[in-house]
Amino acid sequence: MLSVDRSISAITSRLVGQLRRRSGQRGSTLRQAALLGRMGAGVLALQLAAIGLLGAGPLSGCGGSRPPGDPTRMSESEVDIAIDLWQVRGQPREALDHGLRAVELDPENADASHLVSLIYLDFCGQSALDECHLDEAEKHARRAVALRPDFLEAQNTLAVILVHQQRYDDAIALLEPITANILYRTPEIAWGNLGWAYLESGRPKRAIPALRKAVAAQPLFCVGNYRLGLAHARVRELQQALEAFDRALETDAPGCAALQDAYLERARVHHALGELEHTRADLDRCLSLHKSTPVGKECSRMLSRLQ
Repeated sequence: MLSVDRSISAITSRLVGQLRRRSGQRGSTLRQAALLGRMGAGVLALQLAAIGLLGAGPLSGCGGSRPPGDPTRMSESEVDIAIDLWQVRGQPREALDHGLRAVELDPENADASHLVSLIYLDFCGQSALDECHLDEAEKHARRAVALRPDFLEAQNTLAVILVHQQRYDDAIALLEPITANILYRTPEIAWGNLGWAYLESGRPKRAIPALRKAVAAQPLFCVGNYRLGLAHARVRELQQALEAFDRALETDAPGCAALQDAYLERARVHHALGELEHTRADLDRCLSLHKSTPVGKECSRMLSRLQ
């Protein structure tokens, strides 16, 4: 698992655009979310950046035509509040309360269930392990898919949860049809997660073509290049691994130059090639980012062995 930060403002912007197009009216806080986003913390921030928050299907009705107090309209409003609290204000616990309230008000609101799943997933990246409830994330993702069987974004979210649960074959079974679905508007996300599932399940040779498709479709997907570097390294294609790590760290997108894991893994490849000066440079850069993270501590241990 990664332990790096990654901006999720781009995905927030897409979420806001979808909601505004489907409801016809959203408040200023959502416009702020599109502009500001926030830096995610921990492993799951990277995944949240690559999931796609809400789907393209219609909400259950037209909010503008409903009277005040209508549960469906109130549920949509609770979703708005939850997004604002989570994405703009950085208050995931409060956001979760409003997301759950949205589900309670309208149990048929698939977007609300998906949002709750994503917030639970975010907790796993930001909080202590006893606050990580992947079972709850899975439950709400499955509910979103059950409510809207063509909700591809929710299917992708469910697959990400399954990978974190080490249920790789189940995740792959979900992701492979998504990669072939021409209606999925961000195929690089599905290809990237499929490659990740193959990589985590010990099948780097199968991960490589999937990850190549992901980064070809979206060159700014630096996490895809990072994972592609890992896959090449695991099959001892060291030069290709270096090239992939270089592309990941040189990507002109928020957070990419600070992928601490990529510096560690590139250092390992340099070391395997006998390039000690480059090895030290990557380890120094790794430590300059974070010394106290597990990755930072591993960089420190590796650097001490080089002295």
